Amino acid sequence: MKKTIKLAVVAALALGATSAFATNGAALIGMGAKARGMAGTGIGMSHGAESALTNPALITTVKSTEISFGGTIFMPDVKNENNLGGGASSSDSDADINVIPEISLATKINDNFYVGVGMWGTGGMGVDYRDAKIDTAGGTQLNMVTNLQLMQFGVPLAYTTDGFSVAITPILQYGSLDINYVYTGAPMATGMGVAQDLAFGYNIGAAYTFDALTIGAVYTSAIDMEYKGFSDVIGNFSAGAYDNDKLSTPAQIGLGASYAFGESTVALDYKRIKWSDAKGYEDFAWDDQDVISIGYEYKTKNWAARAGYNYASSPISEQKNATPNSAGLTGGVINTFNLLGFPAIVQSHYAIGGTYNVSDKASVDAAFTYAAEETNTYTNFAAQDITTKHSQTGVSLQLNYDF
Repeated sequence: MKKTIKLAVVAALALGATSAFATNGAALIGMGAKARGMAGTGIGMSHGAESALTNPALITTVKSTEISFGGTIFMPDVKNENNLGGGASSSDSDADINVIPEISLATKINDNFYVGVGMWGTGGMGVDYRDAKIDTAGGTQLNMVTNLQLMQFGVPLAYTTDGFSVAITPILQYGSLDINYVYTGAPMATGMGVAQDLAFGYNIGAAYTFDALTIGAVYTSAIDMEYKGFSDVIGNFSAGAYDNDKLSTPAQIGLGASYAFGESTVALDYKRIKWSDAKGYEDFAWDDQDVISIGYEYKTKNWAARAGYNYASSPISEQKNATPNSAGLTGGVINTFNLLGFPAIVQSHYAIGGTYNVSDKASVDAAFTYAAEETNTYTNFAAQDITTKHSQTGVSLQLNYDF
């Protein structure tokens, strides 16, 4: 068992060097293939060891020791059209394949206490327009490259009695951020290099099961991340007024419920992502997101099938302030960086998934997710149109083993 866990952790660390792209803003819709197969639902429905971040109180359903190891191949399709003067140029982002790893373990200490450990790629975003044409007489994507990666390591600790469970997961988050762009019409050939940071956070979860109904609640703390050089690359567009190097992971609060009848289970989750209070994101006028997800599972002795739908309005919207905001940014600058570098505009997500039990101890999970294309047009820093189209496809695979 120790050898298996060691190999899984090494593999997860290796995959963690690959960029991730986001769904609900800069956060994945779900942690683990089971949750993703139900469009992220899992606050009020246990998915075993993989529940550590969604709601750690639900790891109390594992029978003895369970390990889950897998990942997601994420394929965003982003196209930008930008006008800086007499015409517009368009280009597809080359950051179109990303690998997001995850590993979870949960074990039963006794009838009341459970403990786990895990490592998860939890979000990020990125575009790559290095091959886009630079044409300051018409339009350009500024050869912009952005790459935000977030990885969390957590140790869930849970207690259960008489159907009620409560848990806390201390979290260590690793983040890296790189932003590069070129604009030949001004002295703006800028790259911050890869900046990295480590910071601590936590989540707290609770759940109660009576008969066929389970209800759950979870709170995840904000995590303040600081990336050296972030203020410099933004400062070129604010006459040096921008002085914030922080880009924090926002706090979240969520409620969920599931109801089992026969071989079927229906689950419903609500969560609020507090982008407007997150350092860095608040400077770029990100709004809070209200996320609704509904999922269905049909489960037999040997297999399970899942489906789900997830919706959250985009956290970004067109900013029209000609006067710089408190961070020194005009609406046009905010619109340019949001749509060109951080296009978190997808809203509706559809998911299917399933599980096949290879044996009494081993099983395989799979999930497919699709985020429908969204198109947004704002006014850029040159008072011209900037348009981004964005859709997403994801394929998840996960191996589970019970000891």
